[in-house]
Amino acid sequence: MRVLLFTGKGGVGKTTLAAATAAALAGRGSKTLVVSTDPAHSLGDAFGGPLSGEPAEVDTCLHAAQIDSRSLVDGTWQTLRAQLRSALVTGAGLDSLDAEELAVLPGVDELLALTEVRRLAETGPWEAVIVDCGPTAETLRLLTLPEAVSGYLTRMYGWKTRLSGLARSVERLATHLESLRGLLTDPATTSVRLVLTPERVVVAETRRTLTSLALRGIRVDGLIANRLMPAPGLWRGGAASWLRTRRAQQEEVLAELARSALGEGMLRSVEHRAAEPVGLAALREIAHELYGDATPLAGAGESLAPLLTVSETDSGYSLRVALPLTRDTVVDLARIDDELAITVDGFRRLVALPEALRPCRIADAESDSRGLLVHLEGPA
Repeated sequence: MRVLLFTGKGGVGKTTLAAATAAALAGRGSKTLVVSTDPAHSLGDAFGGPLSGEPAEVDTCLHAAQIDSRSLVDGTWQTLRAQLRSALVTGAGLDSLDAEELAVLPGVDELLALTEVRRLAETGPWEAVIVDCGPTAETLRLLTLPEAVSGYLTRMYGWKTRLSGLARSVERLATHLESLRGLLTDPATTSVRLVLTPERVVVAETRRTLTSLALRGIRVDGLIANRLMPAPGLWRGGAASWLRTRRAQQEEVLAELARSALGEGMLRSVEHRAAEPVGLAALREIAHELYGDATPLAGAGESLAPLLTVSETDSGYSLRVALPLTRDTVVDLARIDDELAITVDGFRRLVALPEALRPCRIADAESDSRGLLVHLEGPA
């Protein structure tokens, strides 16, 4: 089974392209599920009919579902929350008010939505699962939550693991989070496709998203430039002049992106349409323009290099951190015990240093088109 996640800045058309990809896969005979975690609930609009939280048949080999994370919070989460609260009261001797506060996890809406995606993916006969995620900011929270919440649980509850009831509850949740993270970071199973429109502001956000996902070890296998203005050809008049100017601006933006390390070999494009693409026929037309005769499961880009690569030097070691960087990227490095705190354009991750590097100190660091190169000197 393959899992493809579509995201991008709000309004760029990611729902349409996710639905088009799913329709194309089903048209080739692959049993496909397309599921949306976007609070906008627009996946049903793309297919021209209402959807619910359980997969419904849209066409032969194609099912679709719309996750309502609010209802999941009202249902599934309450059970685990009650278990944690009970364990804190009976085992740790906290009063009910403290237990209520400690049993609230940040980002539980997104966490349950991701859990529901996995449940739907694993309980059906799907060869491909297409996920229409929310806008970029929500998606980054969705994809980084398993690691973030796992750390939160360790800090909040780790000191009380001797309490059997609490330990069992936290252990179950920690195991669940680790399995979610494994699903997201398995490049053979899961990849992300970033949708953008050919505008500098949107491209800038796409670059930041690429960096953040790379920091988390989540593979991006393609960029899709949507709503490229059609070429006016030999048309004349004011409308044709406007189209030429707009198309030229878009092509300039895409050329810059294609020349960068971020867009090399990863960029596809789809032209803007006069009519709103609603229904299977319109979606398959978009998919044909996007993928041609190639399978939609094949990404446009090469697999990402490992996040960390270590090599020996005369004075110690070099640590390569593979990240997509540009000249304007702001990077900060700090050593925290046996971890390297990497902050790129406001996105931060603590990366555990390989064991051989832990006795070393950071001598200096530099960046290039392949990411960061950190030089470490061995112990004296």
